[in-house]
Amino acid sequence: MCGVVGIAAKSPVNQMLYDALTMLQHRGQDAAGIITCHDGRLYLRKDNGMVRDVFHTRHMRALVGNFGIGHVRYPTAGSSSSAEAQPFYVNSPYGISLAHNGNLTNAADIHKDLFSADLRHINTDSDSEVLLNVFAHELQKCGKVNPSEHDIFTAVASVHERCKGAYGVVALITGHGLVGFRDPNGIRPLVYGSRETDTGMEYIIASESVAITSLGFKVERDLEPGEAMFVDSKGNLFLQQCATAPLHRPCIFEYVYFARPDATLDGISVYKARLKMGKKLAHKILKEWGKDHEIDVVIPIPDTSRTSALELANYLGVKFREGFMKNRYIGRTFIMPGQQQRKKSVRQKLNPVELEFKDKNVLLVDDSIVRGTTCEEIIQMARDSGAKQVFFASAAPMIKFPNVYGIDMPAKSELIAADRTVEEVRQIIGADRLIFQDLEDLKAAVRTKKIPKITEFDCAVFDGHYVTEGIDAEYLKRLEQSRNDTAKKKKDGYIDVNVDAASVDLTGIKEDA
Repeated sequence: MCGVVGIAAKSPVNQMLYDALTMLQHRGQDAAGIITCHDGRLYLRKDNGMVRDVFHTRHMRALVGNFGIGHVRYPTAGSSSSAEAQPFYVNSPYGISLAHNGNLTNAADIHKDLFSADLRHINTDSDSEVLLNVFAHELQKCGKVNPSEHDIFTAVASVHERCKGAYGVVALITGHGLVGFRDPNGIRPLVYGSRETDTGMEYIIASESVAITSLGFKVERDLEPGEAMFVDSKGNLFLQQCATAPLHRPCIFEYVYFARPDATLDGISVYKARLKMGKKLAHKILKEWGKDHEIDVVIPIPDTSRTSALELANYLGVKFREGFMKNRYIGRTFIMPGQQQRKKSVRQKLNPVELEFKDKNVLLVDDSIVRGTTCEEIIQMARDSGAKQVFFASAAPMIKFPNVYGIDMPAKSELIAADRTVEEVRQIIGADRLIFQDLEDLKAAVRTKKIPKITEFDCAVFDGHYVTEGIDAEYLKRLEQSRNDTAKKKKDGYIDVNVDAASVDLTGIKEDA
């Protein structure tokens, strides 16, 4: 999972892109990058690390121009190589830069076609570079010095035909404008906004609405599945549906975990959805554990479960308490590659408030359970702090299948609930009781009458139903070989070079001294 942003403005966009990326930092902490355009030249800075660490004053001063795109990277395959930091750039045609959130499920096949048929070289293992070269090849077919919006939308339509999977894309066509488009299933989010200035209209497109509103732009709407937008060099906006049979099936895990609670995705409030998740889960607790559930206090595992836990506690009539204090300077353990690193970081990341645990039956609430190692550690921390009994609740159903659309949910063999019952999972993590959300209740929590067109979601991690073609047993086997922790360690075993703020002309990239 990654975060993308693109801005077409009437004034320098470097600071706005930086601020937008900080609002999207939760979507990726592995690497960050910004590229801007001024007078037909590109200026690039990207590297591994958090936004605040990648961009220093000297880099920001070098990122000149009124058009630009940015990216925060979350490594789907676990690699932390800076070679895969985005945006990517290709010289022909025009000079195109691209940043991508999601995952192409047929990237390996396209990679072969790009080399043998399109005569294009791919330099990294990133499917984003594959997607960039497909877009570039299709756009080159127009054969014009100055491509029109029709030419660009035709190229996007061809991307939809060739690329399978999930993608929210922002691209910069040097000297011509800003492009954004979304996969035909709308799996990955993409929303655009605008604002009027004294010198004309400015536009922004981003993975989440929070990046738009924080900069003072007005959210216009989410791009429809398969839809594309183009803002030309003069600031004119064009929108067009580019898919032949689009369907609206957004990833439900965005609402469970990834998106900020103050975000709105596809018109659905993430905060309200999580409130409803808590209420649905509380109703199930009363049904299965009865009114005499013995819960003395409800404690969230910060931060994403807090909203659900609060509503759950209110519905049960039980005290809600903050029992864990979070160290804000430790990254998300879910994102960290390598089991040992994840396990080690839990106690550095969370510290219990013993007063809230001592001699109490506590219900710990988390957004989901993936590998189980984190909740096992947290349950032991609760016991060490004096809890009598430790119950555990997941606001999401049991995760039984790997994700293929851009979330690094690992190989099936590494998912604790893959082939186990609730009772077997309970014994492994060491809880006295364990309860999961029902899938239909989760769907009901996210659905809203205000957006009646969205009735289905990508729920593959829960039910094994993949909404795109070609996801069979053989595909999942190859995925497991590339995603298990051993494979990740091997992949991270080579040295790479970072890319500093750079001036890029139409023939390539020249590093800034």
